[in-house]
Amino acid sequence: MSLQNDITTALKEAMKAKDQVALESLRAIKSELLLAKTSGNAEELTEADEIKILQKLVKQRKDAAAIFTEQNRSDLAEPELAQAAVIEQFLPKQLTEAEVEAIIATIISEGNFSGMQAMGQVMGLANAKLVGTADGKTISTVVKKLLTA
Repeated sequence: MSLQNDITTALKEAMKAKDQVALESLRAIKSELLLAKTSGNAEELTEADEIKILQKLVKQRKDAAAIFTEQNRSDLAEPELAQAAVIEQFLPKQLTEAEVEAIIATIISEGNFSGMQAMGQVMGLANAKLVGTADGKTISTVVKKLLTA
């Protein structure tokens, strides 16, 4: 697993640099990966599984930062955003909304989908095609926009 090797290497570098934010972030990643590995599934973690775990960790950090910002606690929001930035380094490059829209438009036209009743089918195909490169909220927003247009 190259991700675990990358995390271990980055963890060593963060320890040498005494970078506390990176250390916390990398330890969280390592912990989640270990938890997923030992959760009872006999299978090895696939790259898609690892990406989902990383996306979940980033989403948790961003959600926490948003809550802290709403409560005027920027002292707590900043470390969460910094950790999210460290974790995002291990994710594939995220597509822009325009790129996501183009891919979903292709999926819709190839499958001759129309109307909101096709949303589930389009979401399934889009999530499979865009795994790791776009978050579910963006995909959902674009699918709704294109199916109602």
